[in-house]
Amino acid sequence: MSVITPVRNLIDGEWSGSGSVRESVDPSDGEVVGTYVSAGRAEAEAAVAAARTAFDTTGWSRDPALRSRALSELADRIAERVPALSRTLTRENGKRLEETAWEAAISVDWLRYSAASALTQVAGRAAEPVPGQYFHSSPEAMGVAGIISPWNSPLCLTVRALGPAIGAGCTAVVKLPGQTALTNALFSEAVAATESLPPGVVNVLTEAGNEVAPLLVESPDVDVLSYTGSTHVGRLIAAAAAPTLKRLNLELGGKAPLIVFDDADLDAVVPQLVLALTLMNGQFCCTGSRVLVQRGIADDLRTRLATALEAVRVGPATDPSAQLGPLIDKAAVARVESLVEEAAAYAKVIVRGGPVTEPALAGGAFFRPALLEVERLDVPLVRQEVFGPVQTFEIFEDEADAVRRANATEFGLAASVYTHDDLRARRVGRDLRFGGIWVNTWGSMSEHFEQGGFKQSGIGVLCGPSAIHEFQNLKTYVTVAPRPS
Repeated sequence: MSVITPVRNLIDGEWSGSGSVRESVDPSDGEVVGTYVSAGRAEAEAAVAAARTAFDTTGWSRDPALRSRALSELADRIAERVPALSRTLTRENGKRLEETAWEAAISVDWLRYSAASALTQVAGRAAEPVPGQYFHSSPEAMGVAGIISPWNSPLCLTVRALGPAIGAGCTAVVKLPGQTALTNALFSEAVAATESLPPGVVNVLTEAGNEVAPLLVESPDVDVLSYTGSTHVGRLIAAAAAPTLKRLNLELGGKAPLIVFDDADLDAVVPQLVLALTLMNGQFCCTGSRVLVQRGIADDLRTRLATALEAVRVGPATDPSAQLGPLIDKAAVARVESLVEEAAAYAKVIVRGGPVTEPALAGGAFFRPALLEVERLDVPLVRQEVFGPVQTFEIFEDEADAVRRANATEFGLAASVYTHDDLRARRVGRDLRFGGIWVNTWGSMSEHFEQGGFKQSGIGVLCGPSAIHEFQNLKTYVTVAPRPS
């Protein structure tokens, strides 16, 4: 499937061509992939108005069977486009083809799960706690949902919020990033081709600037907002949304520690530590950016990990032999390089990594993986999200020290524990302040279980049976039996 450019925005079931035309660029070679119309405030206002009208004047929010059918049909339309979505996303954001194929496929699964939730999560409770007084609760859709998704995984992170929002009975305005405009277009075409979706229920905007997102946050006509992105922007959203007191669902930054105890199988662990750093080119909120290793095996693991990272094959995202593709743009390369350079003041360089200078890759935004050993916990590489293939190597003494080091950050999204001792994994996992704990693995996810963070990594959850409740209000009815005449 090909995309007609310039890509337009989908508002109230119609294609809007108003706005400035921008370019989408392939970070592997710097070539222009295509063009798109960037939405602005006027388009955002029109999309919100369409979503508001669809919610207020149709029976959409009161018809769970229709919502389930629409989500199932949207899943079918996405499934038809999986190969095109994978190829296009690889060209636009630099993730390798196997990664983008997974993202497109998992988006279908998540939509199908939401379709089932639309039918199964509609019941409230009923009881007679006081004689003659009958209480029952009923979940109702909040209203218009604003959904803001990032460029690193625009498909699955969009449907992860859109699925439960639609399943709950909300209508939606989806704001997608300009870096993945052609991918957004394929998604929008799938939405437009879903006949069960009434006009205005799902509106999709692509933006290069910063007008749409603030309007969604501030508008009194947007009742709930789901945002995936940095903690810094999440704080700004929380402050800007305060005047309307709209419900917020935020999945924010991460700084995932990978805790390796001295009984771990290093033959199995090292490849996972490398994958945790290189998947999505290190541009992932759950990137394994901190390796915490028990002292007794530190020398062995340091040598093995350094050798493995130095051998990582860097290349274009379309190259099947590449293990690490480009960052999103050369500005990101410069930012990550600056962090590594500054770390020389407090860290020991094990693998320098850095910008790729080979002529064959000079047009792309490539950065070789870096590994730096640190002891202090108050330094930027430990405390800040790098969003690039840079890993710290930290040594701990015992369980308490491992937990202390792992928790020494404002983030609390995900962590891994590697040990053959199940009880140790439970003890350590209990004390870690993270929303997701992987034991002897990293990165596994399922639509059946919730995803969310502790501390500064977010508010609320998505996926799993709880996700739909992020977009519902609970109304309680009390009925008093009439007195006998």
